[in-house]
Amino acid sequence: MGNLFDSQVEIAWCPGCGNFGILRALKGALTELGFSPEEVVLVSGIGQAAKLPHYIAANVFNGLHGRSIPVALAVKTVNPRLLVIAESGDGCMYGEGGNHFLHALRRNPDITVIVHNNQVYGLTKGQASPTSEEGFVSKAQPWGNLSLPLNPLSLAISQDASFVARGFSGDVDKLKEIIKEALTWRGFSLIDVLQPCVTFNRVNTFAWYKERVYYLDDSYQPEDRIKALEKSLEWGDKIPLGVIYQHQRPTFQDKIYSQIEEEDLIYRGVNFDDLFSRGLRLFI
Repeated sequence: MGNLFDSQVEIAWCPGCGNFGILRALKGALTELGFSPEEVVLVSGIGQAAKLPHYIAANVFNGLHGRSIPVALAVKTVNPRLLVIAESGDGCMYGEGGNHFLHALRRNPDITVIVHNNQVYGLTKGQASPTSEEGFVSKAQPWGNLSLPLNPLSLAISQDASFVARGFSGDVDKLKEIIKEALTWRGFSLIDVLQPCVTFNRVNTFAWYKERVYYLDDSYQPEDRIKALEKSLEWGDKIPLGVIYQHQRPTFQDKIYSQIEEEDLIYRGVNFDDLFSRGLRLFI
């Protein structure tokens, strides 16, 4: 029996790629939450991870490298009735898209961001990405990566992001549940998914992760920001999975619609001369 979100597009990922687990988890989450394809918009950038929307039967915007978040924010703002998901790889989201990621944390748009974090650039032949470990050897860095890895979870928590979680593509069922929590969260929700690249990253493999990952139990309180920050810094022999931090706060859309009627954006467009004459400051 097929899934409502099954696409007829041929999948171009390498056999065994960790992206397959994310695809299965996301389709399962959308189905179990009762969404229909016309209610969902997937926005991606460039890269192997950014191909995922092609493999889901829903509305898709495949844009420029690193630019999925601002497009997702715009879509959600002009039509808040849609479920909007921005997804791409660690290079696209944290590298080229790092500035957009940072300011989305401030604005708190009501979107879900799913990052396929394989700690390597998988489309452009395996050079180090923003999350690669120091010393990681690649064709582009034969002497080893000279930069410290970016920690997206601690960055997000330090900026009081609304919802911060980590999943593992090697555990589709648990990843599906994390995605369901993120999709039903009101505000900016980040899921950093550990996604092994079987071709270009021979260090952070499925086996490497399975020896280290563990799930936070029911005693963990994700509302405690300091504890969440401490947990986000845990990496190496033990790597926590699950919802690391959550804090409900007004969304970007809440603030927009406190000044503009929703129907003005959805049906009639915006009269910018009128808005600016009223002193509206949307992006400060």
